[in-house]
Amino acid sequence: MKKFIYNILFKIRKMKLLDKYILKQVIEMFLMGVLVFTSIIFASDTFITLIKQISMYGIPFKIAFLIIILHLPAVFVMTIPMGVLLATVMTLNGLSLSSEITVMRACGIGLNRIAKPIFIFAIIMSCLSFIVNETVVPVMTKQSTDLALYAFSKKNIPEGKENFTFKETKDNGALKRLFYVGDCTEGTLHNITVMDASKDGTIQILQAKEGETAEEGWKFRKGAIYTVTDNGKALDTTLFEDSTVKFGVDLSEEMNRNLADEHNFIQLCKLIPTVSVEDRKWLSISLFDKIALPLTTVVLVLIGVPLAITPPRVRYNRGFLFSILIIFAYYLIRALSISFGEAGSLAPAMAAFMPDFVLTVIGVGLYYRKVYTIC
Repeated sequence: MKKFIYNILFKIRKMKLLDKYILKQVIEMFLMGVLVFTSIIFASDTFITLIKQISMYGIPFKIAFLIIILHLPAVFVMTIPMGVLLATVMTLNGLSLSSEITVMRACGIGLNRIAKPIFIFAIIMSCLSFIVNETVVPVMTKQSTDLALYAFSKKNIPEGKENFTFKETKDNGALKRLFYVGDCTEGTLHNITVMDASKDGTIQILQAKEGETAEEGWKFRKGAIYTVTDNGKALDTTLFEDSTVKFGVDLSEEMNRNLADEHNFIQLCKLIPTVSVEDRKWLSISLFDKIALPLTTVVLVLIGVPLAITPPRVRYNRGFLFSILIIFAYYLIRALSISFGEAGSLAPAMAAFMPDFVLTVIGVGLYYRKVYTIC
């Protein structure tokens, strides 16, 4: 009896050592994967957005950079599934190439037992992703939107900028406003001209010697406002010593895009019935996506585990290539399903869960086949 108990305790201790051995490699690779994928996203889309905000809207670098940093938790939620997949494939592929998987099989350890700590890690990361997306991301996104609105409404002009020109357009692409600033010195704008075509049938031209931006609008000094019709007929001329005009870039589209990220699951459930039918469609997709995206972590492991086990004839590490291909396939399916959902061809729940469903079916088939072959 004592010998039997001793053998059980020994096996339990051996299993724990196996778990620690696998998890150590998975966690190290996961951290590297999250760092790599986050850097790629920041170096591509995020960096381009930063440059666009600075060049087109004159937002100070510090404010634009802070806006980007506030989006970091949302990027982290996106990179968790990628990092877990990379860690899974690279770890198991490495164990397979070094014949450690073969040794484990010889000791009676099957694929299910080998993959157990990886699935547990994936579930933990999935829960962490959901928690971050429900608590941190809404707060950070709201702060980012408020900061963007503040910066855009003030239309900050970079210090020392000369002959600065930018424009606003309407939804149909037509010109809405055209701004020209001679130079900006110590926060004061000089030689300002604004052509406002926002009202149909008339055009207002404002010229001022000096001005500055403020939260309440643009403050102009020593200038005139000319109102003319579209065919050039003068309607009115007004001279002024001081005038405040509220100019602001239309950020309604940008605010709507961030609307789902600014609310957690429960808040979004309460918000959806209050919006228009058109907005309700994509907000419902975003609602279900708050559950579907964290589940992606487990789904990617399910399909990554069987693909990581290298056949004996293959003697090179193909883990990274498999990871990139799987991620590409996932986001391709995701983009298509969401597009069909927004078009009304798919129900919101189906549009959000379609990528997970497709990859789960493929993953279950591959996993069952690999377990049947190995065990």
